[in-house]
Amino acid sequence: MRRRATDFRRPVRRRVPDALWWALCCAVILLFVYILSKGNKIESRPALSKRTYKHDKIMEGLNITEEMLNSNSVTRQLNDQISLAKAFVVIAKESNNLQFAWELSAQIHNSQMLLSNAATRRVPLTTRETERAIHDMALLLYQAQQLHYDSATMIMRFKAKIQALEEQMNSVSEKSSKYGQIAAEEVPKSLYCLGVRLTTEWFKNFNLQKKLKDKRHVEMKLKDSNLHHFCIFSDNIIATSVVVNSTAMNCKNPNMIVFHLVTDEINYAAMKAWFAMNDFRGVTVEVQKFEDFTWLNASYVPVLKQLQDSEIQSYYFSGNSDEGRTPIKFRNPKYLSMLNHLRFYIPEVFPALKKVVFLDDDVVVQKDLSGLFSIDLNGNVNGAVETCMETFHRYHKYLNYSHPLIRAHFDPDACGWAFGMNVFDLVEWRKKNVTGLYHYWQEKNVDRTLWKLGTLPPGLLTFYGLTEPLDPSWHVLGFGYTNVDPQLIERGAVLHFNGNSKPWLKIGIEKYKPLWEKYVEYSHPLLQKCNFH
Repeated sequence: MRRRATDFRRPVRRRVPDALWWALCCAVILLFVYILSKGNKIESRPALSKRTYKHDKIMEGLNITEEMLNSNSVTRQLNDQISLAKAFVVIAKESNNLQFAWELSAQIHNSQMLLSNAATRRVPLTTRETERAIHDMALLLYQAQQLHYDSATMIMRFKAKIQALEEQMNSVSEKSSKYGQIAAEEVPKSLYCLGVRLTTEWFKNFNLQKKLKDKRHVEMKLKDSNLHHFCIFSDNIIATSVVVNSTAMNCKNPNMIVFHLVTDEINYAAMKAWFAMNDFRGVTVEVQKFEDFTWLNASYVPVLKQLQDSEIQSYYFSGNSDEGRTPIKFRNPKYLSMLNHLRFYIPEVFPALKKVVFLDDDVVVQKDLSGLFSIDLNGNVNGAVETCMETFHRYHKYLNYSHPLIRAHFDPDACGWAFGMNVFDLVEWRKKNVTGLYHYWQEKNVDRTLWKLGTLPPGLLTFYGLTEPLDPSWHVLGFGYTNVDPQLIERGAVLHFNGNSKPWLKIGIEKYKPLWEKYVEYSHPLLQKCNFH
């Protein structure tokens, strides 16, 4: 076989050695690793700096030095001892160990002086400088432990002390309630004096009696249904006078106003004398005593029969029959007074009237009340302001809902309402025999299991479903026990001093007394003689 000539042969390729390729790859990898490591170092520097800055800020904010963070630092040991000693000082004082508390305080002062001197010279404390202080403080702390000033023991002591304080507080609170109730029931000397002087004046001054007889021409007014009739049941002359005077002063037409006052035998002459010698802008005033009501007897009135019971009287006056379970406020002897229960017999007291506004003797009238007589009660008997803005003024507050009779007939969340300013439709009252309903519930409560005491609970039962809500501005309550919104005071037609702090008593709330006192004529000769001021 013949070969080609040398010039015509294909040139052979020269291959790059494998070792060279491997070398290039390693160089590229190393370069990449180097670049990455440089980037990480650049990124990590700010984070490190940030952590260091945060650490420094904490140290600065807490006023901590590196020496104090050292576990072997005597400065740290002194600070720990001082903190513990301060706690033991408080405990020693609570335990009335004043000598030991003084020793601890003195040693705390010595240790603090060492720390202060070291901070001033800016040189750390040495073991030699602090050895004595640490030793003396350690002895005191050991002594505190021997005195059982440990946390567990002190917690038990504090619990016992808290319990003793709670018992003491309950005792003081109970005494306060009793004394407050006694103060609320007291008859001020000035009021007693006024009653005596008026009674004397009535029997010796025949002109007063003649003046009252001369007013018999107004008897037609007492039965005129076109006039505005108000009734008050009270034995408090000055309080009744304020109600009549404030009503007269703020009404547009006093000649349309007729007041029917009912009192007791003791205050009858005094009440007649006072209203005979004062005019009250021409308002017609009638004074009666409940002892003259022949129908008011135990055979007709269940509550009168109950009030004559010796056990009930003992319950009211002694308060020992149920081992003190009933609050003192419910043991007020005023509940024995028939004047407090006459509000359920208004149709019998005033048989000729068709509509009447009932007022308590602890109210002040500051608006014209003639609008009350044109309110449509929508077939209801009682027009009253509801008090259920808060849940504790609903029916369950006043009645015993564990009794099946109460549970079966009354919604526990029904709105309560207030006695003190009520519009009564006496026509509907007689038609629905409301007084009969009242008798029914009184007889069911002879053992006081439906409600405790008072006139509001039986009123809530008697007028249940027969009460028309009135605008709240007609009757504003709370002036005898709490703070009242100034806007409510300004808008209120009748301001009620319900509660113990009556405005004629020394315990009356001072800021509300002027609302009542401006209707008392302190310049009256009899009030001057009896030191009314």
